[in-house]
Amino acid sequence: MILLPALFSHYRRHPLQLVALAVMIVVATMLWTGVSHLTDQARASLGQSERAVEERRQVERTDGQEVTVQDFVTLRRAGTCVMPWLEVVRPAPAGRMIGIDPLAAACFQDGSDGVERWNQPLDGKPFLDISEAAAMAGSADGVRSELSLLVPDRSDPSLFPPGYRETAFSLGPDTGELGDSFLLNLDALGFLVLLITALLLRSVYHLGIAQRRDSFVLLQRFGVQRSMLNRMLVLEIVLLALVCIVPGVWLGRLLAGTVGGGFGQALEGLFDIPLYAGQGETWLIPVLTMMAVVVSVCLADVLKLPGQALLHPSPRRIRMLALAVLVAGLVLALLASSLATVFLAVALVFAGAGILAPKAIAGVARWQAGRQQEPLKRWHYSELGVLARRLVLPLVALQFALAMVLAVQALVTVFEATFDQWLSQRLAADYFIEVPAGADNRPAVEWLQASQVLSETGQWHRVVRGEARLVAESGEPEQTVDMFAVAPVSPMLRRWTLQSAAEKAWPEFRAGQGLMVNEQLARRHAFAVGDTLSVVVAGEPLSLPVLGVYPDYGRPAGEVLLNAEQLPDSFVPSFESFSISPGRASMAEVTAGLKQVWNVEHLTVRDNQRVRALADAVFDQTFLLTRAMTFVTLVLAAIALLIMGWVFFSTRVWYFQLLAVWGMRRRELAGQLVRLSVTLTVGIAVLALPLGVWLTWVLVHRINPLAFGWSLPMAVYPEFWLELGMLSLIVGLSIAGLMRRQLRRPASMPTSASGQTGGER
Repeated sequence: MILLPALFSHYRRHPLQLVALAVMIVVATMLWTGVSHLTDQARASLGQSERAVEERRQVERTDGQEVTVQDFVTLRRAGTCVMPWLEVVRPAPAGRMIGIDPLAAACFQDGSDGVERWNQPLDGKPFLDISEAAAMAGSADGVRSELSLLVPDRSDPSLFPPGYRETAFSLGPDTGELGDSFLLNLDALGFLVLLITALLLRSVYHLGIAQRRDSFVLLQRFGVQRSMLNRMLVLEIVLLALVCIVPGVWLGRLLAGTVGGGFGQALEGLFDIPLYAGQGETWLIPVLTMMAVVVSVCLADVLKLPGQALLHPSPRRIRMLALAVLVAGLVLALLASSLATVFLAVALVFAGAGILAPKAIAGVARWQAGRQQEPLKRWHYSELGVLARRLVLPLVALQFALAMVLAVQALVTVFEATFDQWLSQRLAADYFIEVPAGADNRPAVEWLQASQVLSETGQWHRVVRGEARLVAESGEPEQTVDMFAVAPVSPMLRRWTLQSAAEKAWPEFRAGQGLMVNEQLARRHAFAVGDTLSVVVAGEPLSLPVLGVYPDYGRPAGEVLLNAEQLPDSFVPSFESFSISPGRASMAEVTAGLKQVWNVEHLTVRDNQRVRALADAVFDQTFLLTRAMTFVTLVLAAIALLIMGWVFFSTRVWYFQLLAVWGMRRRELAGQLVRLSVTLTVGIAVLALPLGVWLTWVLVHRINPLAFGWSLPMAVYPEFWLELGMLSLIVGLSIAGLMRRQLRRPASMPTSASGQTGGER
């Protein structure tokens, strides 16, 4: 059939365009599939998080002795579902490793599927087989180890052998919905990747269609009907998409598998998500999604609607409409009360900014060209306007990618600073000692107050957790909230950062003259500093002013902070502990003293510095993943603009060579090309800055509070703006360098100065 060779002869003459289109489809599919696969994998784990947290239970001996391997054997022989958890702490820089037994953990998951997942090899970061951990524990001096025996929550304590009981087991700080917040950001990244992908593919394919229109007209003159031509082009798109998307999906899953190990460990160690959580994603969804994206963006150039010319408004109307859409999006984002409305506002703002940015560059260039008296400068600005009009789609894609990377970078940096600050507050004490079940805290308080060990440099306070009920205006208790009580108010507490506070918040709190609330409760009920809050604790009412609002990231529940001296004598805590920083004293002396006071052989002591180190390590893996994905997206947009710029510049070589004919030296001509390309890329980077700052504001002040009830501090990082500016400069210089090489080749005059192949003057 002659039609196929004639139709596809364009790619024989321009193989670079076919390669560029195919490579971009593969890379974009790989990137989006990797992000989607990781996010779906993590979401499947988070879907089991509540059950997983409840399953974090352990078995202890009733005689207060530490559990041993022999206890594990005894429990297993008695038919108890139990898994050993051996924590080995080595001197820096080796750090902490955790030994587990995958075979013993098979009973944690119903069905054989769970057994297969736990039988997978461990990679040692920080989980490894318990035999290796045991060997590591006895390998050298200075290595500390602690064994815990985990059981699922569905275990029946009455079936335990005599001498054992079930207690809570905490693996890390309670970050709750902080994991959901990161997944929401990854989802937003995935949607932006799809948008940028669509713009890039559309730009490359549009250029190819524009250059092939003369051949399409010739084929129609030879009798090929337009409908047949359209069907062949649709077939071309579908075949190209299938050939490129399938390997792209495979590469994306490979990418997700490569980085998924570290991401999975981050979720396991930080968000209390089980290692055996299901994955369950098929190839069908990413293939169909990318097929829909590729086909839809390419069909716009193939299928032309009747009366299309009537649908083209004037440039002035387009600008006015884009400005109206932009303003509507900004107002909607400010007033939105739901996530769907905020996402709609983001779409409107991006649409308006994407239309206005290239037009703004072209308008400024036209205005500057009219003010110039020197012909060469007038030509420079006129040519800049032509480039802005002809490279609209890749320029907008680069603008969106720069804005997205700027926002994600700022968000991740804010998360790092906020999480570090939050951990510093929640883990202010060096050690955390649980009050043994059934023990009285008063002898321990008296011993700590009189202790010579802590009197000079040590600090401590008691932590009590329970429930309270808010009192409605009618006087009836209406809602149960978490209660967090401390006493005495040590300097460790006074270092907390409060979002808002009374002038003498901590002295008044220490005197029992008020309480504090977390951000979630303050937002939910519109509480502010100075308002009177009425709560019922153990049946007794308390009415106290709000002295401060403290951040409580990652927890959906409302919480009140009280001075423990205000608690009624009838109050029964659900959990009680002591936070202790011994200073120059020895923690071993403190532990020995409390064991004697409570008359127990074993105390649950948590080294908060070790918890802090693990949380920082696994969180860094998540940050690294997010940064890597955004960086690849930015590189994809930059490469697309580089390819498009090179291809488009090649259509204008004849015009540039005219400057040499008119007497301009080749070095001067190369300088003009550098100024043109750099002005274009740096200009779009400057226009991306306000969009990126606004997107950062939406993420931290609109999306996060609406989704989770707590906000992050807003911060911008101008030093990162310079990095993006340098990247734009490199892209511009690369385009100029490629164009300089093309100037050495002979170029023919374009057949039509007004065609869509780059002949605009």
